[in-house]
Amino acid sequence: MKKIKWGVIGCGGIADRKTIPGMMLAQNVELVAVMDANPEVAENVRKKYDAKYAFDNYEDLLALDEIEAVYIASPVFFHKEQAIKAAQAKKHILLEKPVALTVEDAEEIKKVCEECGVKISIGFLMRFHGYHQRIKEIIAEGKIGDIVSMRGQFTCWYPDIEGAWRQKKAMSGGGALVDMGIHVIDLLQYLSGLKAKEVIAFNQTQTFNYEVDDSSALVMKMCNGSTAFVDSNFNIPDAASVAKLEIYGTKGSIVASGTLAQAEVGTVNILISDDSLEYDANQTRDEIVPLSLEGTPLGNMYTKEVEQFGDAIINGTDVPVSIESAIYDQKIVEAAYKSSDEKVFVAID
Repeated sequence: MKKIKWGVIGCGGIADRKTIPGMMLAQNVELVAVMDANPEVAENVRKKYDAKYAFDNYEDLLALDEIEAVYIASPVFFHKEQAIKAAQAKKHILLEKPVALTVEDAEEIKKVCEECGVKISIGFLMRFHGYHQRIKEIIAEGKIGDIVSMRGQFTCWYPDIEGAWRQKKAMSGGGALVDMGIHVIDLLQYLSGLKAKEVIAFNQTQTFNYEVDDSSALVMKMCNGSTAFVDSNFNIPDAASVAKLEIYGTKGSIVASGTLAQAEVGTVNILISDDSLEYDANQTRDEIVPLSLEGTPLGNMYTKEVEQFGDAIINGTDVPVSIESAIYDQKIVEAAYKSSDEKVFVAID
């Protein structure tokens, strides 16, 4: 099997904890080089995964002719510069979410990638969960009928930390909404096949002292008239979070707990009814039949993400997560911040 030769830009943090270990399990990956601004971190990661090279700047990594693709996991404020330079160096790009600090910057990245003829996929990991893939199929098959309401909750505990770039708006673009909530925004649209067309949001810094939001409540009006609620928080203890995902339709419902995670874990309850039933004043639920997801293959989402992108490069096919869909997610986030700041409903272009 052909293997794509990879470089990793920003090899500490999530790259070291999750993505590179996932890469090591992929059949079509060869890790060639890693980069971190801290040379000690870069060298330690190089040794850990037996890569050839370690760099403290991304320019030297991109200068390596043998590298065909790069994974960019650096802080968001570096994304635009590094992605554009990678595209100009003719490297295919797996870029962590969000695409950039602004929609305008994200559009520029897209334009340069198209001009340079390189593929780019965005790191919306939650799409690759085996249960989420099966949920998408069940919805597409019409088993829960027409969607009327959805909700997703994604939270963590992220207190004041000196020097943390995610807690500075100029470096992150925002707080819990853009860091956590954007995963739910993307996933609900992906699973349902519905796009958000209008939003209203309430974003605030309720618990901590940093300048970005630690609490966000977003309501999206979808293209079919249904509503989707997105709750994202930096101020709920990890042990207290259930990470609920709920989708309700005219024939049934899907409720997942704990599947919004960095591993393929959690549980899913699916109830199917009959929309031809007459109105029942007693609201009994005798006709509800549970649908099992037993046997759904589960694995490593990071491996799937990298492997599928590698297959797209090798076979010249579509990438797993298009930059167009990710830019639309970012438009929703920008509209949500505008809605909260100006206390208005905001339409999505």
